[in-house]
Amino acid sequence: MRTIKKMVLVLFLSIMMTVSTVWASADKPGEGVTVKPARATWNTGFFQEAIVRQGLEALGYDVKEPKDLQNPIFYKSVALGDVDYWTNGWFPNHESQLPKNFHDVADTYGYVVKAGGLQGYLVSKRDVEKYKITSLDDFKREEVRKAFDKNGDGKADLTACPPGWGCENVISHHMKVYELDDYINPVKASYEAGMASALGAYKAGEPIFFYTWAPNWTIFKLKPGQDVMWINVPKIMPKDSQAAGVDRMTQSGIEGAVTDPIKLGFVVSDIRIVANKEFTAKNPAAKKFFEMFTVPLADINAQNTKMTEGEKSQKDVERHASEWISANQAQWDKWLGQARDAAK
Repeated sequence: MRTIKKMVLVLFLSIMMTVSTVWASADKPGEGVTVKPARATWNTGFFQEAIVRQGLEALGYDVKEPKDLQNPIFYKSVALGDVDYWTNGWFPNHESQLPKNFHDVADTYGYVVKAGGLQGYLVSKRDVEKYKITSLDDFKREEVRKAFDKNGDGKADLTACPPGWGCENVISHHMKVYELDDYINPVKASYEAGMASALGAYKAGEPIFFYTWAPNWTIFKLKPGQDVMWINVPKIMPKDSQAAGVDRMTQSGIEGAVTDPIKLGFVVSDIRIVANKEFTAKNPAAKKFFEMFTVPLADINAQNTKMTEGEKSQKDVERHASEWISANQAQWDKWLGQARDAAK
């Protein structure tokens, strides 16, 4: 009798251990899998990377520290399988940087921010209204140039991009094709210092004129529609490198635009996760999570602002990510649940 009871007990414990293992496996479908992420070199994308990494870790994956890579190097690396993914794909802006076989071996997933990769020119709203500014062409008017001339050279000063940045090349192209060299002076010093100066000037009641992109702290501190307005380029005249995205250089529904639609003169990109196809095929939970993950642009701008105010260490970024997850717990749990279901 004791032998039978002992056998029943052993069988019961064995079943419970099996059930426990199955449940643990279902809860953490990535258990035993090492993941090699990459990260773009611009810190405005660090926040999204940290959130996604925490999501994969919650699914049981062993996620290594991300490699900081320049765009072309990342796309070659993910195509080769040397890294598995990153959250910093800007499309169609990055199309020209892809290796020839990219679409055979890698793909884009979900939308971190749909149409989140905005770029363009902004002007203080009060001066848009005062001088009736709608496009770069308005800076050819003497009263407008004079209002925005900071150094007395007779040209409107534009807070632009440092030499070597992709946006600096586009701005130079705009100055040439719209014949603005005699009217606008693109200031190419440190962008962060230039924008800090612009913010101070705005608070002092002075006119400001600057280039920016999103996500970025600039449009958190200087809110489009409230403090500043997006203005048009005179007409769409793309560089050769912009040709693939020419239909996305004019956009509708942009908050704080002087017109709707607005001709931004820069390709508006979707921010997407890019991953190796072999990795996503073997890891359906990770693939599903990539497909669902998204962050409001306003949340990224707010986090980027925290970094400019001193909270910029990796520890700070990880904390920001954890705080965002806690503030969006219901949605987070739903994403994890659907990712786990995809692995069954």
